[in-house]
Amino acid sequence: MKILLMALVVSMGMAAGSIYDFKVDGLTGGTINFSDFKGKKILVVNTASKCGFTHQYEGLEQLYEKYKDKLVIVGFPANNFMSQEPGSNDQIAEFCKKNYGVSFPMAKKISVKGSDTAPIYKYLIAEAAKKGIKDPIKWNFTKFLIDENGNLVTVFPSKVEPMSEELLKYLN
Repeated sequence: MKILLMALVVSMGMAAGSIYDFKVDGLTGGTINFSDFKGKKILVVNTASKCGFTHQYEGLEQLYEKYKDKLVIVGFPANNFMSQEPGSNDQIAEFCKKNYGVSFPMAKKISVKGSDTAPIYKYLIAEAAKKGIKDPIKWNFTKFLIDENGNLVTVFPSKVEPMSEELLKYLN
């Protein structure tokens, strides 16, 4: 009964108890189940294909390849900032694979800001607020780092490159 209630709460966009309560649709099908990532760090990133930070896909892929034994990256394409992710899910998948060889999990396109914010991002924003980080998503490629126990560690703004020392210090 508790599991059924939690699924209802999550599907209705209400606050979940943990990042591990979320399941999201994958960009090319299937489901990304965050409970599968227990024991690893998780880096959640809102992405866009036509942004000045789009080159970060390359660094995200390098980061994923180097640390995939202890880190999962989940990309969330979003069109919230100046229509910089106008494509369909199929177009986004093709762009990511062709241009950057993205192999880390990518979710279907969602909204990360505004009245239609996806439940997982409502959760992340609420967790950031608990740490005193208000309005954490200013642009594409904002990065939420979650520890091995499902707790938000910090939020990195767009300008922080995936392979930067600022981020890597949490992985070494």
